[in-house]
Amino acid sequence: MRALPLALLGLTLAACDTSPGATDRAFQASGEIIAMGGGAGGPANACFACHGLKGEGDGVSTPRLAGLEQGYLQKQMEDYASGLRPDDVMTRVARGLTPDARRVVAAWYAGLPAPAVHASAGPPPPIWLSGDAARGITACAACHGAEGQGAGAGQPIIAGQPAPYTLEQIDRWKSGKRRNDPRGVMAAAVQHLSEEEARAIAEWLSTRPAAQAHANASASASVSASAAARPAASRETRRPDRSDGA
Repeated sequence: MRALPLALLGLTLAACDTSPGATDRAFQASGEIIAMGGGAGGPANACFACHGLKGEGDGVSTPRLAGLEQGYLQKQMEDYASGLRPDDVMTRVARGLTPDARRVVAAWYAGLPAPAVHASAGPPPPIWLSGDAARGITACAACHGAEGQGAGAGQPIIAGQPAPYTLEQIDRWKSGKRRNDPRGVMAAAVQHLSEEEARAIAEWLSTRPAAQAHANASASASVSASAAARPAASRETRRPDRSDGA
């Protein structure tokens, strides 16, 4: 008599699970679906809630994603998921996605047009172009370009981001709360920046045009060559002691 109920239970479970993971796959079918619906993590993890419907950011503390390099975006998602770049919100969001879903949503944001920024004509802070060899500060332009639009693959575009967001990232690099930079380059580069210099960099970058990642190759090569021509001492980074041993 017990066999019948168990058999019926087995049929019921099979009917409910004829295609394992089908629902999750549907919610992660495209980058746009993930951005708008949160993927398998559900609406609470929807990217647009913080980053805007077009990846433009909120203009205050949440960065724009539209038009950034896909590889950079995907690396950040992986670092959030692994805990290498800890963040209360983004760690939860990234861990709610499969590696493939993180790749897909990064590609979608990279393909969106960069939003327009009302650029000012102000010059960059001197520390941006020249650095300060005496304090071991590398010129920011050596990696991020003269206008903050990147200096090649792996050197992210940081122009057109909200000043409070950029300033927060500088503070995180300095304190060690953010440490997902290759070889500790960023941690060393900002370690001896003054608060005034950091604020000037962040405010100036917020006025720069937000260029599309794939459009920067020639300009980036020019900036990199210019930076390489400076005395080696002005480009040297001094790595601070690292708690993670990297």
